[in-house]
Amino acid sequence: MSSHSVAARDAGPAPLFAALGDSTRLHLLSRLSDGETRSIAQLAADTEVTRQAITKHLRVLENAGLVSSRRVGRESQYVFRPEPIFKAKAYLDGVSQQWDDALSRLKSFVER
Repeated sequence: MSSHSVAARDAGPAPLFAALGDSTRLHLLSRLSDGETRSIAQLAADTEVTRQAITKHLRVLENAGLVSSRRVGRESQYVFRPEPIFKAKAYLDGVSQQWDDALSRLKSFVER
């Protein structure tokens, strides 16, 4: 595991949301979400995105902890890691609860 991915997890959810904020990266995650490992060549197939661009996007996803890679011969194989998505959902659930509480307090104040 790279030191970047450890630092990204320690930085809270911001690197994760930044990584998810790109349509190419979302497409890559969608392709990997079936649990199968894929090479850069497989991920670049049927797209107009170059292998070099795919590699850069995968590096961002790996630094955010969303994918992991391993070398198999001359190729790097990538696989989706769902754990950061679960953490992001928990974070968003907490934010949602805070807003619900704030709106409830505002409603109570207005109705007095």
